[in-house]
Amino acid sequence: MNTEQTLMQRCGSKCELCSSDSNLTVYEVPPVSTPNADSSIMICDACHGQINNPGDMDVNHWRCLNDSMWSQVPVVQVMAWRLLKRLSTESWAQDLFEMLYLDDKLREWAEAVSDESYDDVVPTKDSNGNILQDGDTVTLIKDLDVKGAGFTAKRGTAVRGISLTSNPEQIEGRVNGMRIVLLTCFLKKS
Repeated sequence: MNTEQTLMQRCGSKCELCSSDSNLTVYEVPPVSTPNADSSIMICDACHGQINNPGDMDVNHWRCLNDSMWSQVPVVQVMAWRLLKRLSTESWAQDLFEMLYLDDKLREWAEAVSDESYDDVVPTKDSNGNILQDGDTVTLIKDLDVKGAGFTAKRGTAVRGISLTSNPEQIEGRVNGMRIVLLTCFLKKS
């Protein structure tokens, strides 16, 4: 039996990441010295395209990792770890990443590839350079006119339970009962 047949049998003719059953292809999870079923997964075109082109990633497509990360197949766990790391700016992905346990050997494999897209993830920082994360509390360092809402967010106002956005220079938070986007250059971590 060749690698493709072995993978099709293992995955039940469904993508091992998102469970789609259309246009399946073998994906060798790097680094691969000798391609075989233990170092490859069967994935659909949608997953394949987004893995190979990180700029085209549809964040919501990868919510499927909530299920596939619990696979008993080590190579699927490694791929789920890498994708969750790539999506670490999303709070749901960060939560899943923190729950995913890999033994030492699998973790070494998962970390073995220095994917440039991981390095491209720019952390969200406050005006003092402190890294912000979802759920943090920040304080405004300047009075800010909130356009369209008709109020001024006063200096010293605490914004609790912030949410990060895809732009590292912005966060979302609730001020005066209204959810607004704030520039990080006007915030300091509390």
